[in-house]
Amino acid sequence: MPPASLNPDKLARVNQLSRAITDEVGRAFIGQPAITEALLVALLARGHVLIEGYPGVAKTTLVKAFSTTLGCHFRRVQFTPDLLPSDITGTYILDMRTNTFVLREGPVFTNVLLGDEINRAPAKTQSALLEAMQEHQVTIEGETRSLSEPFIVLATQNPIEQEGTYPLPEAQVDRFLIKLKMGYPAQADEKRMLGTYDKPPPPVRAVVGPSDVLEMQALAQEVYVAEELLDYALGLVGFTRNHAKVYLGASPRAGLALVHASKALALLRGRDYILPDDMRSLAPLVLGHRILMTPEAELEGSLGTAVIGEALDKVSYKLPKRA
Repeated sequence: MPPASLNPDKLARVNQLSRAITDEVGRAFIGQPAITEALLVALLARGHVLIEGYPGVAKTTLVKAFSTTLGCHFRRVQFTPDLLPSDITGTYILDMRTNTFVLREGPVFTNVLLGDEINRAPAKTQSALLEAMQEHQVTIEGETRSLSEPFIVLATQNPIEQEGTYPLPEAQVDRFLIKLKMGYPAQADEKRMLGTYDKPPPPVRAVVGPSDVLEMQALAQEVYVAEELLDYALGLVGFTRNHAKVYLGASPRAGLALVHASKALALLRGRDYILPDDMRSLAPLVLGHRILMTPEAELEGSLGTAVIGEALDKVSYKLPKRA
């Protein structure tokens, strides 16, 4: 049975806050509400989001509006080819007054970190985020410092075929709970953009605060997962490992990520239990970017998301047996 602490009042409150955040983001970002819901899923599951899209599709606008609604400390890093790892984590500098070295904290010491155009920087600089994303801590010259909670990285990147970009290391891509692909807006949405371009964007207000986020994260961990759904997640992950076009299938971390994300989605939708549809809707976002295709499949243009789509068609959810 679901934990008693997830009572109807708390479920209704989380659902209400979710809708309020989505509505508030919609004041500045013209696009599908499902995108904001995916960001909330990652936040409640203590994960991170990689947003891929061509320049000018409002990726940065989305992240800034979302971070404002959370009422948390926000910092932004513009990734460039000459960016150094210490520009992200910080470094020790000499304090002339005390003749001692003191830490000048980098932008990673925040609640919401926007890594803008993350694939514009070389792999060494990109990897500076690995420890922070996985362990919520950074090590600077041998000293380990914990980061503030909550902590989420919302990174944007341009497609790899764009000039002057570097592919993200596979180990770092795997640290992102969700990968969103933002295409061009629908014609009606783009018309709204054109009609409001010369007007100042409406201010976005904070809907929650850090303590509210931490409470929702704790509640998401208590969402009930039936054993049959664990088997379903294993089936989806296992399908990717035995596919002819896949060089490296989804890892155990990918299966854990799918379960955690599904818990968060169920909570956002006012439930204290996961449904198969929660996993089905999140599987392309959570698993697709964690799959490495064979060289032949890459030449054919096959994508990991297509393999997940095939898995969703062929892997069935087995209903629990009645007593």
